[in-house]
Amino acid sequence: MKITQMRQFEAMEIADCWKYDGEYAFYDMTADPEDYEEIVTPELRRDRYFSVFDKGVLMGFFCVEQGDETVEIGLGLRPDLTGQGRGIAFLNEVLRFLRENYTFEKIGLNVASFNQRAIKVYERVGFVKTGTSQVRTNGGIYDFTSMEMKL
Repeated sequence: MKITQMRQFEAMEIADCWKYDGEYAFYDMTADPEDYEEIVTPELRRDRYFSVFDKGVLMGFFCVEQGDETVEIGLGLRPDLTGQGRGIAFLNEVLRFLRENYTFEKIGLNVASFNQRAIKVYERVGFVKTGTSQVRTNGGIYDFTSMEMKL
């Protein structure tokens, strides 16, 4: 796998073309105008978004927010690759990149609580649940699970 700074055409592909099935449509960028604007606008996206390629093909992305001792991440796998057992390799590549390029003591993330498939992947690589909260997004209020991994 290869990780690069996200380019505009990759941001547009993710924002406009990646459509998830069923309840996972929650993760479509068009489902939340703020998320959509952030990923498609270079000034909002800044240098926090990265594209992940497998054999030259865009397979996923992630964003990073550096705190004092914590790195917060958000990530997504291309819709046609979900549910195929590719999540662990993808996440491990993201974690490798973070360890090589950022300074932190722990990594945090938030995931929609209904997404048990992703939660299992996060747990398998070492994340633990730290709490739940209700978050206003996608035109409603949803339960999210907070998770972290200490180094």
